[in-house]
Amino acid sequence: MRGPARFWKKLDGDVQCLLCPRNCRIAPGKRGFCGARENEGGTLYTLVYGSVVSMAADPIEKKPLYHFWPGSSVFSIAAPGCTFTCLHCQNWEISQARMGQVGTEDLPPEELIRLTKEYNCSGIAHTYTEPTIWTEYAIDVGRLARTENLYNVYVTNGFISPYALQELGPWLDAANVDVKAFSEDFYRRICGARLQPVLEACEWMHGRGIHLEVTYLVIPKENDRPEEIREFCRWVSERLSPEVPVHFSRFYPHYRMLEKPPTPVETLERAYKIAREEGLSYVYLGNVPGHMYDNTYCPGCGEMLISRYGYTILEFNIKDGRCPECGRKIPLVGTMPR
Repeated sequence: MRGPARFWKKLDGDVQCLLCPRNCRIAPGKRGFCGARENEGGTLYTLVYGSVVSMAADPIEKKPLYHFWPGSSVFSIAAPGCTFTCLHCQNWEISQARMGQVGTEDLPPEELIRLTKEYNCSGIAHTYTEPTIWTEYAIDVGRLARTENLYNVYVTNGFISPYALQELGPWLDAANVDVKAFSEDFYRRICGARLQPVLEACEWMHGRGIHLEVTYLVIPKENDRPEEIREFCRWVSERLSPEVPVHFSRFYPHYRMLEKPPTPVETLERAYKIAREEGLSYVYLGNVPGHMYDNTYCPGCGEMLISRYGYTILEFNIKDGRCPECGRKIPLVGTMPR
């Protein structure tokens, strides 16, 4: 749906969008980089307010969020468009599409809440593409979700302006941020973007008490150097917290990066080892169903606390928020559904 945008200012007939760090200057009749915002007569409009290109009821573990309402279902939605142009995007058919190129369905916040309840979901996830492009919608959804005791979460590249974060933050319960690499060169070549604003957004969210988990997709010979992995882990430990969950995910060829092989499991295990050496408490390997490092272990005594296979929880052994063996407090938002 078309509607008035927020996060912009006038510039002599043009407008400047302040939603993401690109700060696009948009001439009359033109759209910004993401394709989701248009200058009409000197006023900026969002083209994607509630314009849903994909929706599904997912396990929260699919986001992945492992320490946030484990075992719950989440109603997942997306709009067409993105602030990045990642060469390896697995959802490129909708993330690189623009309004008018793919079919969408208008979903006002009230109808989204109704569907979320109808599908017995505990909350809403803005995912699949980049949710920053419809932040106006996400804020309205978050306000309404709060009154209905539903959570509101982002799966995001983290490329969002401080102005937008300040407005969104109070209505955001959790986020999984994809840190694509720990290199500005990678971000420029592979994503058409910058790393530093992503790191700043992560630090802002964590500092304001938004539950944060971080995913790092490990791509062979692109962002898998041990030194880069170690630098990333050190940043998590020092600038966020050793208890922030980190997901090292296995790459599979997609979109414009079909020549790359899948990530060797040994490379992921090496990343896990580095993360633990750097003091990170909760480290996971993604896209490797059945791997032992997809489980949650107590960082104090090593007791297995949550056993998983894919997105399914097989065992849940946390008692009153603590390890049943040594009593260590485990950072976990919410409880396992009965």
